[in-house]
Amino acid sequence: MEMILQIEPWIDDSELEAVKRVIDSRYLTESKITAEFEAGMQALTAAKNAIATSNGTTALYCGLKALGIGYGDEVIVPNLTFVASSNAVIMAGAKPIFCEIKADTLCIDVEAAAQLVTEKTKAIMPVHLYGQSADLTAVLGFAAEYNLKVIEDAAQAIGVKFKGEHVGLQGDVSAISFYGNKTITCGEGGIILTQNDEIALACRRLKNHGRDRRGTFVHEHIGFNFSITELQSAIGVAQLEKLPAIIQKKQEIYDRYDRELADIPQFQILTIDRRCSPVHWFTSFYSENRAELETYLLNEGIQTRRFFCPLHQQPCYRDMVDQTQTYPISENAYEKGISLPSSYSLTTEEQDFVIAKIREFYQNY
Repeated sequence: MEMILQIEPWIDDSELEAVKRVIDSRYLTESKITAEFEAGMQALTAAKNAIATSNGTTALYCGLKALGIGYGDEVIVPNLTFVASSNAVIMAGAKPIFCEIKADTLCIDVEAAAQLVTEKTKAIMPVHLYGQSADLTAVLGFAAEYNLKVIEDAAQAIGVKFKGEHVGLQGDVSAISFYGNKTITCGEGGIILTQNDEIALACRRLKNHGRDRRGTFVHEHIGFNFSITELQSAIGVAQLEKLPAIIQKKQEIYDRYDRELADIPQFQILTIDRRCSPVHWFTSFYSENRAELETYLLNEGIQTRRFFCPLHQQPCYRDMVDQTQTYPISENAYEKGISLPSSYSLTTEEQDFVIAKIREFYQNY
């Protein structure tokens, strides 16, 4: 059996045909197919505005700047997330303030965030981690109490709902990523979602060299080139058609892992908030002896992935860390967290093999 990958995209002739459509048109820069992709995202999420960008990080950056976040400001960010969350804050000129997470869902803990608010705090950035929602009721209440803006990092959360509404719409602005390992992919790409037309206009200007419209050399504002391409958007359109099937398959994979491994006390699946309708980008567990299990499975031809390294442990942030803060929950998650193979392409036979090898490990350990 070949290596069972932890995650890979579902790409076939439908994406090839979509790209061919662009190549045949000989118009490769952002245009009609990008508008089609944006419309598809609006239909999926019920967003008033969906704005395509070059990637999820630039989508976050545009959202932050559209909210007026800049030099001297602070943004509260969960300590367990991919560095793009905090890097986008730094790109905007502000300072990320690392906040401890909740032990059950691994999403931001607003009770911990309350201890971090200063006169410089301007926003909070909940991250919808591994395909489930942060507690948006708590986040929005917290933001209202302290008069903060909310930018949702929904990079991993396409299709995810909280209380029946797609994530990314409850805050002021949000960003979704279409990197190669996401639930659906454009290779690279991002989408900004917002219900606020003024924020949407500011984001469109920022991603288009500060122009209110394309095809002119008059620039009303300072902006950058964060455009997506027609090639990426075409792949996105094809991927959106596959999304319902991908979501269903990922739920089946999740349910089977949960059912077949539930009796192993050293291997416990992450908690899902009952108010959340998740899309299981990854199926993840807390694992005793994670490092040994990871090596054991790799030797058996099974690729896994550990959780994100906590921000306070990142070498690039060593000068930003508040030494008076501790992050035991984040550290425990990083030490014990493991994500199993979760691709749409995962076969029943392959998943049986993964399950059998995990059971074998804990029986013999």
